[in-house]
Amino acid sequence: MSFNRRQFLVASSSGFAGLQLGNPKPVICNDSRGSESDPGSLSGTGKAKSVILFFLCGGASHIDTWDMKPDAPSEYRGPFSSINTSASGIRLCEHLPMLARQTHHLAIVNSVCSTVNTNDHHAGYYYNLTGHVPDNTFKTQGNDRRPYSDDWPFMGSVVSSRRSNHDSLLHGAITLPHMPSRRPYTRPGQFAARLGIEFDPLYVDGTAEDGDTRSSVTFQAPSLVLSGDVTKEELVSREKLLSRLQNARQRFDQTPEVDLWKKHQQRSLDLLLASSTSEVFDLSRESASTLERYGDSVNAMSLLMARRLVEAEVPFVTVFWKENTAIKDQCKSAGGWDTHGNNFACLKDHLLPEFDRALSALLEDLSQRGLLDQTLVLVNSEMGRKPKIGDPRSGGVSGAGRDHWTHCMSVLMAGGGIQGGQTYGSSDRFGEYPNELPTTPADIARTVYHATGIDNLEARDAQGRPYHLLADGRVLGSLF
Repeated sequence: MSFNRRQFLVASSSGFAGLQLGNPKPVICNDSRGSESDPGSLSGTGKAKSVILFFLCGGASHIDTWDMKPDAPSEYRGPFSSINTSASGIRLCEHLPMLARQTHHLAIVNSVCSTVNTNDHHAGYYYNLTGHVPDNTFKTQGNDRRPYSDDWPFMGSVVSSRRSNHDSLLHGAITLPHMPSRRPYTRPGQFAARLGIEFDPLYVDGTAEDGDTRSSVTFQAPSLVLSGDVTKEELVSREKLLSRLQNARQRFDQTPEVDLWKKHQQRSLDLLLASSTSEVFDLSRESASTLERYGDSVNAMSLLMARRLVEAEVPFVTVFWKENTAIKDQCKSAGGWDTHGNNFACLKDHLLPEFDRALSALLEDLSQRGLLDQTLVLVNSEMGRKPKIGDPRSGGVSGAGRDHWTHCMSVLMAGGGIQGGQTYGSSDRFGEYPNELPTTPADIARTVYHATGIDNLEARDAQGRPYHLLADGRVLGSLF
C-alpha cells in the first residue's frame, strides 16, 4: 500500500551551521533552582537507547494544556476546562482526551524558566535546544542572527557524538519533517556547530502534496540531487555525480571543514544507496490501523517514522512541528503554536486534536512494543504563551491571542527510565513564573544526557583544547 499524498525528502544539513564566527556574551536567566542531584550521585546509568524530541514550533501555550489554572481570573485561565487523566492528581486540557489516557507515562515539568533577553523565537530555540543561555548577539541581531559555527551544539548532536561507534548507516541524529525556519531565518541551535558538521542531523523533509492522488513514500538528498532529477544510477556514476557537484565542491574546498563535509555527504550517499535502510522510511509497511491511530498529518506521520527510526536504533530523532499554512491568518502566526490571535479556536479546532492523537499514539505504540522503557520521549517548545489574554498585535483582548512568554513553560517527558504519572515543580497562581523547584533548559538538557547514559560532557576543540559541553544545569534526579 502507498501512503496518501505524502512525500519525504532527506536533506543534508551541510552549510547551514554557518562558517561565520560569533562572539558569545552570556546573559543570565533568573534562576532560584531547587536542590537536585549531580550526575555522579545518582545510582544506575541511563536506560534510553534513543531519544524522540517532539518540538512544538511557535511556542505552545502551557496554561491552556498541561499547566491550567482553573482558579485564576478569567482573563488568565481562558474558556477551557480540565479533565482527569490516567495519572491520579494530574489534569489536562479537555481537548487532550487521548493523551489523558496515556498520562501515566508522563512526567510534566511545570517550572521551566527559559527567560531570554529578546523574548523571541530565535533565542528560545537556541536555549531549549542547546541548554545554553543565548549570547548577546541574539539581542543585537534579532531575526538576522544566523547559526554560527562556534555556537553551542544541539543536544541531539551531543548524543550523536557520544554514539560515534554506532554501526548503522542511519545517522546518529535525524530531524524531520523540516528544518525550521525558512531561509534566511534558519533557527540557531539545531546544528552541531562547534562539535563539527559531521554530527549535524540528517534532515528528512516531509511535504504534503495537493490533490487526492496517492503517492509512494520516497526520500532523496536535495544537496546531492541539485537539479531534482538525479536517479540512483546517476548517483553511483562518479563522473555524473562529480559534474553535478562541481560548483558546490568549489565553494567547500576553500574551507577547513571540507573533510568533515565530505564525510557527512558520503554517509548521506551511503544511506541513499542502501535498500535496507531506505526501508525504514517506507510507511507503506505499516498497517492501516496503525496509520489511522496516528492520524494522517505530516506531523503525525513524522512521529510514526520516529518510532520506526527508534526500532532501527537511531540515537536521536527530532520532530519539529510543521506549520499548517491554512490557519496562519486565523491564528496570526505561521500556522503553528505561535497563537498571537484566536488562541482558543486555533488550539481547539486544529492544534490540540492533531497533537493529542499523534502523541498519544506514539506513547501507546512504544509501550505496546516494549520500546518505551528504552526510549526517552521529550515534548518541548521554544517558549510558553503569556498567561494574560490579549496580544496587541491581534487587537488586544478582543483578538483572544496570547503573546510570547519565555519566563515560564512546561516540558513533558516519558520513557527512558523516567517515572511516569508525576509532575515536577509548579508555576505561580497565574502561570507566569516558576514557583516550586524552578528549573532551566540547562537542567532539561542535562537530564536528557543522563537518561541516555551521558554524564561525561568533556570535549576538545579543533586545537585539542578541552572544554565542557554544558557546565550549567543539574540532572532532575527525582524524575527517574
